[in-house]
Amino acid sequence: MHIVLPLLAVGIGFLIAYFIKSNAIAIKLLLSFSGAFLLSITVFEFLPHLYQQHLPYTGPMIMLGIVIQLLLEYLSKGAEHGHLHLSENQYQFPYLLFISLCLHSLLEGYPIHHHDHMLYGVVIHKVPVAVIISSFLLNSNLSKVKVAIFIVLFGIMTPLGAFINEHVTALKAYEPYINAMVVGVLLHVSTTILFESSKNHQFNTKRFLAIILGIIIAFFI
Repeated sequence: MHIVLPLLAVGIGFLIAYFIKSNAIAIKLLLSFSGAFLLSITVFEFLPHLYQQHLPYTGPMIMLGIVIQLLLEYLSKGAEHGHLHLSENQYQFPYLLFISLCLHSLLEGYPIHHHDHMLYGVVIHKVPVAVIISSFLLNSNLSKVKVAIFIVLFGIMTPLGAFINEHVTALKAYEPYINAMVVGVLLHVSTTILFESSKNHQFNTKRFLAIILGIIIAFFI
């Protein structure tokens, strides 16, 4: 399941972008819901689980994750939380965007093998992000082959992170610290989505309700 669902999420996002021509308002609502859900899962379950282990340097590793995500967003121009500020009139493969998104997906996939609720949060988060990225790629001047390579490799990264967690025994001793770093990544991404969910700091009832719904569902699952 931790392999199939992230791939399915990216596939659904691509199909929405390809066939339905995504609705901007609907995507923003889904982003708000996914950000609230991901943040709530992190705060309700993942974060307390980390601190219950009473390991040193948990806090600094969380902050390191936040710094890493800041650097990744510098490369991707904010694609992880639903923003792309790149020109669509380009023929060259967007390597910086690709590297940033793949590293982000690899990190967020690391803990999902042992945390089903985190898996659901990541999957819900990936759908609107995949729609936005796919829309950008399909509307650019990149060849269909390059677009396919981008989407397929992007989709594989999250399951690869889970695979590394499960099978690379050399990392087992560092797993709590890697998880703490992932918490920092997820905290930054999810809070950024929520902070950017209202344009010019204006109250938006639909987005507010989407956020509340995300929090409530995360609390009760």
